[in-house]
Amino acid sequence: MKNLTLICEAKLAIPASANEAAGEPTGKIEARVTTWGAREGADGRKFNYQPEGFAEWAGTFAEAGKPLPMFLNHNDMGMPIGEWNTVTFDDEGMCMEGRLYLNTVGGSDAYTVMKESPDMFGGVSVGAYAEEYQWVKEDGTPMTVGSDDPYEDGFFQITKGGLREVSVVMYPNNQEAQVTKLECFDAEGNPNPRQIEKVLREAGLSKKDATTASSVLKKLLEQRDATAPNLEIAPTPSESDAVDEASILAALEEREVLKALNTYL
Repeated sequence: MKNLTLICEAKLAIPASANEAAGEPTGKIEARVTTWGAREGADGRKFNYQPEGFAEWAGTFAEAGKPLPMFLNHNDMGMPIGEWNTVTFDDEGMCMEGRLYLNTVGGSDAYTVMKESPDMFGGVSVGAYAEEYQWVKEDGTPMTVGSDDPYEDGFFQITKGGLREVSVVMYPNNQEAQVTKLECFDAEGNPNPRQIEKVLREAGLSKKDATTASSVLKKLLEQRDATAPNLEIAPTPSESDAVDEASILAALEEREVLKALNTYL
């Protein structure tokens, strides 16, 4: 089976950089564009992607040095809002790095919205193509033509294909995709609950416990910032407030003497 184009979605990350911390955003973003193994998307479609199916494309992409276009909601009839430059594979899935065109209206607006609310507008949708594909069972076993029902029980697997574009979208279909990189605290010191949760999970906490701990930490930091006194200069004691060490020792000795006398009176 050949020649098929499809869409799959994942989540997006906008990592902070030294320039951004200094007030100069770069527009650099990173995303886990898909995950390996059997999964069912939010729309009910089933996939079982494996790295072997994208390996040839990834090698060609790296050698060509030509960026992959980044669109908004697959609007490939318009101008791109950014580009993707590198692709990497790990044990969990495929990741890409790129940048938004901050000197354009589309790129700048997308960057601003994603920084303001990454939980609302923080997904990517991948336009993939399949030169060759097959239907497999959940465990990856190829389905038997005539005896299995691929549209009911099968998982779609690209055996040879790649990506045509990767768009920024609001509703990611791949719920298992994770943010790959985002600083725990931004330049103003505000916590990022999603990254804190990720660190806690890596430390061994369950997803539920990590989410709860992240939420509690965020509230504590917010309460701290709301109640902390704003003292820029420490008060300087006046001469009348200053007490030397000898005076303190004398007072303590006098107190102990009085206590001893009271035991006999």
